[in-house]
Amino acid sequence: MTYSHRNIAEEQIEACQKAKQITAICEQLHIKLDPIDWQNSGMRACVTVNTIEISDLLDLCQLDSASILRRIQIKLFERAALETIRAQPGHKALVWSPVDVVQPQEFSSLWVITLETDERVPIAEYIRNGQRVYEHYEFDMDDGQFLAKLFGPIYKGDYQLGDTVTIEERERKCTGEIVYILPPGKAVTNRKYPSRGRHTILGKTYMNDVSSRYIVDCHDGFPHVVNQWQITSETSEG
Repeated sequence: MTYSHRNIAEEQIEACQKAKQITAICEQLHIKLDPIDWQNSGMRACVTVNTIEISDLLDLCQLDSASILRRIQIKLFERAALETIRAQPGHKALVWSPVDVVQPQEFSSLWVITLETDERVPIAEYIRNGQRVYEHYEFDMDDGQFLAKLFGPIYKGDYQLGDTVTIEERERKCTGEIVYILPPGKAVTNRKYPSRGRHTILGKTYMNDVSSRYIVDCHDGFPHVVNQWQITSETSEG
């Protein structure tokens, strides 16, 4: 709605109501907003969390609670990732990817934030003292017990631990070492290949729906969790 000087009082009344409404929704979502300056900015008042700008009041009041949560999470995950690598001003995140882990865990969710530099930063979301907290997640790829606790028991696949493979993910290729093998799952990826049927890749025939998944360390931060069809080549030893 566009307001003129004639109905500025009407805008302030609505802005006050919407600010209270958004604040209440966020409290239910375990998020504490900074004070909203609706008195001076009306419906264009900026909504922030720990000084991190989320959006304006006019935008957020049109969203349901799930969409408000996603909007806030995107910003807070990004800020935590940038602070982790001490990024220069102006850097930003490009991809937010949830990590499928076994439950329960000490965190409520785990995400990999891919930055403009292609660095992959793992950020965990916790609920502490009734508030959402976002922190860098320390990950030890050399600890088998740690991997099992996070992803479940190791699985058997056509590729082996230690194999060097090239993978393709979101139109980007990288080469790394397989550090863990997972059972088939519903990994969400941007696949360019058929999702069903029998396929032969690198001499290995498999059904997409039952093929293993692999955790591949490409030395760009958190390892990649990929489906077998995303492996485009294998580097032989010797």
